[in-house]
Amino acid sequence: MGERVIKILVCSVCKNKNYHYVTGKKKEYKVDINKFCKKCRKHTPHKETK
Repeated sequence: MGERVIKILVCSVCKNKNYHYVTGKKKEYKVDINKFCKKCRKHTPHKETK
C-alpha cells in the first residue's frame, strides 16, 4: 500500500485553517487554490501546509 499524507489548506488572508485533504507521499508540488473562507466570508487563495 502507498503512503498517504493529510494536508491542510490555510487562508492566505486571515490564516484560518479551513480545509484538509489526503495526498500521496511522492507528490512534490504545493497546492494553491481559491476556496471559500468562512471567517472572511469570501473566496480567497488557500495554500497548503502540513
